[in-house]
Amino acid sequence: MLFYCRFTWYPGVNRAMVARRLIQQHELGTNHPERIKGWYTLAGGGAGFMIVEAALPHELSEILEPYMDIMTWDVHAIAETPYEQTIEQMKKELTLG
Repeated sequence: MLFYCRFTWYPGVNRAMVARRLIQQHELGTNHPERIKGWYTLAGGGAGFMIVEAALPHELSEILEPYMDIMTWDVHAIAETPYEQTIEQMKKELTLG
């Protein structure tokens, strides 16, 4: 399952604080980079999002919880919507409706 994980640094948190935590968790092996399918920062810094793959929600929590004192998380399960397949499905629904 894929999860959209938007983050925003708390007021007063700076780049050095985030860098220290990121390296600390990396060295502990808790970041699980093999599960991070995309990591994006927003222009201006202090916010962004990751796409993370996890079979169960608690696996995702293991990655995000070590950062909860320095940033907020807004997490949603996501599913791919293939465009052509979706168009065909919508056409069928319109003819049945």
